[in-house]
Amino acid sequence: MKKLSPLVLSLLSGLLLFACWPVSPLSFLVFIAFVPLLVLADQCKKRTAYFGCIYLALFIWNAATTWWTCKASLPGGISAVMANSLLMCIPLLGYYNVKKRMGHRAGYIAFIIFWMSFEWIHLNWELSWPWLTLGNVFATHPGWVQWYEYTGTSGGTLWVLLVNLLFFLAIRNRQLAISNRQWTIGNRKIFVAIGLIILLPAVLSFFLGRAEEKTSIDDRQSAAYNIVVVQPNIDPWDEKFAAGKEEAQLRNLIRLSESQMDAHTALVVWPETAVPVPINEDSMHSSYFLAAVWDFSKKHPAVNLLTGIEGFRFFTEQTKTAYAQKLPHGHLYAEGYNSAALLDSNRFQIYHKSKLVPGAEVLPSFLHFLDSWFEEFGGTTGGYVRQKERTVLRTYNNTYAIAPAICYESIYGEFMTAYIRAGANLIAVITNDGWWGNTAGYKQHESYARLRAVETRRWVIRSANTGISCFIDPLGKVFDAQPWDKASAVKMNVPMDNRMTFFVLHGDLLSKIAVGATILLLVWNLVVIFKNKFNRG
Repeated sequence: MKKLSPLVLSLLSGLLLFACWPVSPLSFLVFIAFVPLLVLADQCKKRTAYFGCIYLALFIWNAATTWWTCKASLPGGISAVMANSLLMCIPLLGYYNVKKRMGHRAGYIAFIIFWMSFEWIHLNWELSWPWLTLGNVFATHPGWVQWYEYTGTSGGTLWVLLVNLLFFLAIRNRQLAISNRQWTIGNRKIFVAIGLIILLPAVLSFFLGRAEEKTSIDDRQSAAYNIVVVQPNIDPWDEKFAAGKEEAQLRNLIRLSESQMDAHTALVVWPETAVPVPINEDSMHSSYFLAAVWDFSKKHPAVNLLTGIEGFRFFTEQTKTAYAQKLPHGHLYAEGYNSAALLDSNRFQIYHKSKLVPGAEVLPSFLHFLDSWFEEFGGTTGGYVRQKERTVLRTYNNTYAIAPAICYESIYGEFMTAYIRAGANLIAVITNDGWWGNTAGYKQHESYARLRAVETRRWVIRSANTGISCFIDPLGKVFDAQPWDKASAVKMNVPMDNRMTFFVLHGDLLSKIAVGATILLLVWNLVVIFKNKFNRG
């Protein structure tokens, strides 16, 4: 690889990262995708040259796998790709600096813990966009990572980084051996380590999957209730929010639901913002637009309905919250929400989406100086108000305790475990992926939900406006997947599960260990810097 130019190495890494990403079948390429970037760190004598090379590679990866964000907003999508590529450079630049200053061994440690720390931070700060978390690469192959019930996706990230590092060391040692005209025993050990680190997790996953499969089959056979999932297939750009079409859309949702319901149906699930008009959550029962929904619930009193709504509430000067926005006329304030509502014939529960999409639904507080520019390009500066705690929606017919995941909340593994600890026995993803068109975006989103099933050992049900709606078992297997651009409703007997996995109980321990190790390494690095300055002085 040292004979390849920096540009070729950069392009090679970017293309490998793209080629391995879901929904590509070439996931195994991720185990060598970072090797060219590690070679570049040895080749590039200047930090600026290394930065240029890694930025190009990461930009190719981001652009090729998430270009579909531009379907919702071209300026927003381009900005997201450029910004995320820049942020991803930070851990690799840190690796480069540590290796130069403290030597190869410290650098190799930094390569792993810096990247894992970056992913953890990127999951938890206001500008969060963890779509390309490395552990997500196995979303279409959950059979490889059944041990995510212990580690979450950070275990997959660690697996990827370790194998890449070992392949790089094998190449580096081989080149040194050729220079010295001898094959080193160290290189043989590296290849043994590569084999073990690739095979052992796969073997562990096989045995965990075999045990879980028996449990899953037994649970399915004993399930007493079924769930109906509806995919209305309404174009979000031209039809969904068009005035005068609200009643027809609700009638269509009801018709599709009733086409599959039977005496054993306990729950019907509609997608995100299925009710296509804003609803005052303080007057749900008297809302004109919900009249058909209440009539449907009264007609089927034993069935609960989970649906997405766009909600709002009014406040006065005395009752306003810190997040309420003053309305332009009068003295009222208001909050808007992207909500999930669980209803029966005369009651309801509400959950407000907590993980809001940066830009599309909320502007991070540290970017409010861009308010006017942002609104010009279709973003929202006021945005929705988020809910801090997790709310489990418990059906009134005493069947399911639902963890509601609205849109891209389902890509946050540790976030979802709070629902399970609170008693959720089922995960329901309601989403409207139609904004992105028929691209890889909605397919990636569906595949990531398979990892949540493995991590929590819960059934996941997906109701997506335009697809993919489906059922996912605790092994990550998909059932009754409804294709893109098809109006449909599907039904399945879904068991309830109250087990607590290690990951649910303890969270993302690997990432927290990596963050702690990163802090220690940075402190050590500062000590080395000051020591060198003192010695020179």
